[in-house]
Amino acid sequence: MNPLRWSYRFSFAVGFLVCAALMGFALYAEYVWEMTPCPLCIFQRVGFIVMGVFFLLGALHAPRGGVRWIYAAGVWLGAAFGIVVAGRHLWIQSLPADQIPSCGPPLDYMFSAFPFAKVLRMVFTGSGECATVEPILGLPMPAWTLLWFVLLAALTVVAVRRKASRA
Repeated sequence: MNPLRWSYRFSFAVGFLVCAALMGFALYAEYVWEMTPCPLCIFQRVGFIVMGVFFLLGALHAPRGGVRWIYAAGVWLGAAFGIVVAGRHLWIQSLPADQIPSCGPPLDYMFSAFPFAKVLRMVFTGSGECATVEPILGLPMPAWTLLWFVLLAALTVVAVRRKASRA
């Protein structure tokens, strides 16, 4: 089946399944491969969860006309958040060893001890565990997530631009 001929509903269902598979892989990597996620990894998961929710809602509703853009905007919001986080994560991983920030407290502790704005600032500052590079098929995990955020956002553009009569 040609992806440019997919209906809106089918495209959004595929987007949801990809997000679910990516979350499944993240949990597999965490619990089976024992790759402990850093705070930036967890925030990237949040981006996929947001995208997955809007993909699922769009697939179930399959709206016509301008309402399609509401679900697409939700997907793009999650994608934009994920792209920013993954980009920052890749930047931290590219730093020389002497410029890597020291390891910070766990994310659950930060949320219980600090206001949300300070937690965001601390997470985006990065920490030593965020600089650890564990390649999967030759690329670090944030490079893969960045690629998937871009691909899923592009899928949404294609789905929304299809004529409503084919939805």
